[in-house]
Amino acid sequence: MSDRLSIALAQIDPTVGDVEGNARKIRAARAAAALEGADIVVFPELTLSGYPPEDLVLAPMFQDALRRAAEALAAETSDGGPALLVGAPWKVDGRLYNAALVLESGRIAAVRLKHDLPNYGVFDERRVFAAGAMPGPVMFRGVRLGIMVCEDMWTPDAAETLQESGAEILVVPNGSPYESDKVEERVQLAVARVTETGLPLVYVNQVGGQDELVFDGASFVLGADCALRAQLPAFAEAVSVTRWARGADGTWACVAGETTAPPTGAECVYRALVLGLRDYVGKNGFPGVVLGMSGGIDSALSAAIAVDALGAERVRCVMMPSPYTARDSLEDAAECAALLGASLATISIEPAMAAFAHMLAPEIGDRAADATEENIQARARGMALMALSNKLGPMVLSTGNKSEMSVGYATLYGDMCGGYAMLKDVYKTAVYALADWRNRAVPPGGLGPAGRVIPARILAKAPTAELKPGQTDQDSLPPYPVLDDILACLVEGEMPVADIAARGHDPAVVGRVRQMLDRAEYKRRQAPPGVKITRRAFGRERRYPITNGFRG
Repeated sequence: MSDRLSIALAQIDPTVGDVEGNARKIRAARAAAALEGADIVVFPELTLSGYPPEDLVLAPMFQDALRRAAEALAAETSDGGPALLVGAPWKVDGRLYNAALVLESGRIAAVRLKHDLPNYGVFDERRVFAAGAMPGPVMFRGVRLGIMVCEDMWTPDAAETLQESGAEILVVPNGSPYESDKVEERVQLAVARVTETGLPLVYVNQVGGQDELVFDGASFVLGADCALRAQLPAFAEAVSVTRWARGADGTWACVAGETTAPPTGAECVYRALVLGLRDYVGKNGFPGVVLGMSGGIDSALSAAIAVDALGAERVRCVMMPSPYTARDSLEDAAECAALLGASLATISIEPAMAAFAHMLAPEIGDRAADATEENIQARARGMALMALSNKLGPMVLSTGNKSEMSVGYATLYGDMCGGYAMLKDVYKTAVYALADWRNRAVPPGGLGPAGRVIPARILAKAPTAELKPGQTDQDSLPPYPVLDDILACLVEGEMPVADIAARGHDPAVVGRVRQMLDRAEYKRRQAPPGVKITRRAFGRERRYPITNGFRG
């Protein structure tokens, strides 16, 4: 019976579908862990395929590639180095499972299948995976490891079963995406499982961006006394070897290691946005991004995030003035681009406005100007950005925020066009908080300059789309602090109008905001993807019918 064990935590950034690339990352992490004498290296959930693989996992060719890669990795463990605990989709008796594979001594030594398949929010694993039986421990070098795959830790059943069947250390590979305040929630759930079982727990989470999801890592180890023994950094790949010893009472203890406290508040959100954009651009092979720079807060913050994620040389800003663009906006856009070190081009849309007026005159006649002319401006800007993208290669970065997308304060095929919507899940009030934070700090690994990067006048002036003389957002919307609180109640809270009004809001305003929210569903269905930040992002987490006769 062994009294010593070294467990390496490998939070890596896989790419869905890149089986060979993911296997290379696994090999590199194993090599690093071997140098520190690790006995086993624990990887996140579905590392070999990337997570979440969605319907790609149903393709027989993909399943075959995963099996070949897993068998090759298993064969390599015959070299006497560390064993591997690798997540992969795996077929057993003709059924596909979300599995954890123990690769040791040149073979696939054990397979454990995820029992509790999440089917809420961004998760729909029951569509593609079968549920495994309740897990039993895996004997590894004289130690009984209790392997629970991600969601199996979120309820007590699997941990209780493992404890009753003799597990000595709980090991939890995860693909748990970032959202506000989730790090603390994970730790508290882990504490609950440790308290219930009396067993120490190893939690390994994926890191990196995958489409709209960002995985924040922050893997950790809890002792049997619930004390934090180690924690890996958030939003960064890392391999950390932890040392374990069996006590006189048979309980395994982890020697306290390095702990990196995860970021909180605006810093945490900002870093999630940076990582999400960096990986979306990098994994999809775009040379950079291009965005419209209006002189307003949303485009300024989007540009700052892009520069921090990609470097100023890969960010192209374009100012597209109309006759309604204020001199302040031109100056503020130029100052912001200069502070960030990004290029700024100016392309007037006035010729396009005149051309459309001439083209449409035979049909429109002398009808008074309305939203039609405003939308033409937005669409002319969108067309210019898409033309630059097509000709020069950078992806168009949409800059609209969640407040605007909630109530439809955006133009289809205009300011909504793009490959990625940076602030899609960020309310307007949070946009200001993020901009204020960025003016005071640079995120770790950020490629942008230190110091103020968003001009003070951008933060101070009233938000405006500048589509007609003297226009501000508040002409047609409630003040953003009011609007955002109502929207959070409606979107994240699903609260009735009466309950929201009881928070101090005018019932008529609440009712109007709810109507705007419902009516804008068709626009949101056509919006580009963007980083999930809140507990209920638009898209897979909130799917309302476009044709909807319910008025409440």
